[in-house]
Amino acid sequence: MSKQPASKGPRQAPQGPRRIIWPTVVTVISAAILIGAEVFGAAFAGGWALAILFGLNDTAAHIVQVVLFVIGVVVMVAFVRHAHHVEPFTRRA
Repeated sequence: MSKQPASKGPRQAPQGPRRIIWPTVVTVISAAILIGAEVFGAAFAGGWALAILFGLNDTAAHIVQVVLFVIGVVVMVAFVRHAHHVEPFTRRA
């Protein structure tokens, strides 16, 4: 059992053209649209409901909606990044 020394240099990815896996891309985009509609609808409705609950004026209501909308953007970016990790969009030809 001989041990080979580990490579000290940076790992190089295999070279070659990459092909887009369209069914995966379409699936992730479709899911992102569906989930995005839910997330941003909830942000709008949640901001409106919180503004009424706390008796906020229109400007404060819009600020709450923007904050919830930004949180929704973060959720969507996290979803797409995780989906890309689980289902790669490209592969070697």
